Amino acid sequence: MNLIIGAFTIGLILSLLSLGMLISFRMIKFTDITVDGSITLGASLSAVLIMAGWSPWLAITMAFLAGAAAGSITGILHTKFKIQEILAGILVMTALYSINLRIMGRSNIPLLDTKTVSESTRNLILQTTDGSKNLLILGWSVPVSDLAFFLTSLVFCIIIAVILHRFLLTHFGTALRATGNNPQMVRAQGINNNSMVVFSLALSNGLVALSGALLAQYQGFADVQMGIGMMVWGLASIIIGEALVGRSGIGITITGAILGTILFRLLIAIALRWGLNPNDLKLVTALFVFVALVAPYLFKTFTKNILRRSNHA
Repeated sequence: MNLIIGAFTIGLILSLLSLGMLISFRMIKFTDITVDGSITLGASLSAVLIMAGWSPWLAITMAFLAGAAAGSITGILHTKFKIQEILAGILVMTALYSINLRIMGRSNIPLLDTKTVSESTRNLILQTTDGSKNLLILGWSVPVSDLAFFLTSLVFCIIIAVILHRFLLTHFGTALRATGNNPQMVRAQGINNNSMVVFSLALSNGLVALSGALLAQYQGFADVQMGIGMMVWGLASIIIGEALVGRSGIGITITGAILGTILFRLLIAIALRWGLNPNDLKLVTALFVFVALVAPYLFKTFTKNILRRSNHA
């Protein structure tokens, strides 16, 4: 049960990363590598602020703003200085590595015995269970702290998803989505598509940094290396989500990204439980993304061959 709750909690936290990448990769068609740096930026900044006595909620708010600033810089490098999108992301990601080290002062910050965003939920559960630190759920003993963070992450993720869905259905949100599909049409409507790109990357990396801040609080530490490969993780989650529910609408797409992230994390947790070497985790993730990208093409090719043979017969 602890394995399942932990996998679901991390899945919900990282679903914010997937939603951020959904905006950049799918909606404005921008290959943003800033993600690997901005998730660590959110984690490092929130960890430092919490250790300095700041409220965990205020810390994640500052993390969101810092991530948005990083995304804006990537957008400005691309739109104003005409740097290729991949190179712009690499430049910012590389700079963020040193910035994150400067923020933390060292490569790792532990967050043991510090307050988290789930503190209020934890206290509420303790009040209703007469102070018991463990609860029996389906016969399994579950720590109250883990359950509290799961419930907090669930509510937080739902709220973010609803707000994002409502926003993308507004006139401004529609213009944002149109920027990726048809920038010429957007300019013809009098909308500055460069400004839309900068805003989209700011929103995207803000969500990514928010995910990093929550992840640091849940895991109990922030590390300068924790962002390596997270872009691939988010891409894999989006692909899984699209395979599960399709892309028939904004709400379905957002739901798919969240479900894909949770399922992917659950699969990884099961693999680790069965003996997967943690050092091979990034390799397995890359292989899984490769299979997910190639599988639709192979399936279509196989179907066409079957139909062709049946027609000849």
